[in-house]
Amino acid sequence: MTTETPRRGRSRLKNGLQTLLIMAGLALVLAVPGYLLAGGLGIVMSLGVVVAGAFAGSWVPARVILADAGAGLLDRHQAPSLYRLLDTLYQRAGLTRPPQLFYAPSPELNAFAVGTRHDGGIAVTEGLLRTLTLRELAGVLAHEVSHLRHGDTRVMSMAAAMTRLTLWLTTVLQLGLLLLVPLILAGELRLPWSLLLVVAFAPSLSTLLQLALSRNREYTADLDAVALTGDPEGLASALAVLERHHGRWLAALFGRHPPAGPDWLRTHPPTEERIRRLMGVEATRDTSLHDHHDDNHHAPPEILERPGAMGRRYWIRRRR
Repeated sequence: MTTETPRRGRSRLKNGLQTLLIMAGLALVLAVPGYLLAGGLGIVMSLGVVVAGAFAGSWVPARVILADAGAGLLDRHQAPSLYRLLDTLYQRAGLTRPPQLFYAPSPELNAFAVGTRHDGGIAVTEGLLRTLTLRELAGVLAHEVSHLRHGDTRVMSMAAAMTRLTLWLTTVLQLGLLLLVPLILAGELRLPWSLLLVVAFAPSLSTLLQLALSRNREYTADLDAVALTGDPEGLASALAVLERHHGRWLAALFGRHPPAGPDWLRTHPPTEERIRRLMGVEATRDTSLHDHHDDNHHAPPEILERPGAMGRRYWIRRRR
């Protein structure tokens, strides 16, 4: 059972409203080129394509990524400590399906949610398992459980579909404008300035809104992870480790740590801001995972056996 403080509740409400506003903005940006091409029918058709495409493809990209990474399914006897953590996190999150943990033999430090709350799981890399302690991994797993709990995979798939369709529709408008150039040069048609503005700014605006949505869902997942673990310091420590690893990788590649780009061009919020927000959340010892497990949380988890790759055929079919 998770503990909901007033501050946490206000933050959750704020993030939820921001998500609705951003999704409404994406729909509005998409509706404009749809209306210019086919009027009201264009709006209905474009939004219908987005909804259908998001529901059909929300789980496909993740499974393709898993297949390309040579991922395998970790069984309970191979990672008992991690599954004990996941059992508790799933129970607190209200997820009724048994947890699934996937393993990718990559040295990168990464974890991501796969599928939805009804048939999904969490994938972790070898680098992450070797680098983080069990306490830090608990925060990371809780973050990914939050993504499953709130259907973030489907939300982001829908946002990505809106951005792609906006780009395609504006490309059609660009081709239409090229066909109108002879008439404009001959003076038989006035230059459609409103159409030019849509073609110029709609794809960029849609992309910026999609990035803002991604950052919003990351903040929400951080907050929800703390509610699930009762331990903000665990996730904050994991984020600090990931940031140091990323910095060393960039320094090795470029000879120095290059300056970060603008925050509004990033898919994830700045790590410093995420840690600051986490440290501002009060730990809830009555719900802390440390009280439910006897494992050494200051050491990496014990993985008794690494699974082999499951192959592309496995990822084609849905979990029943």
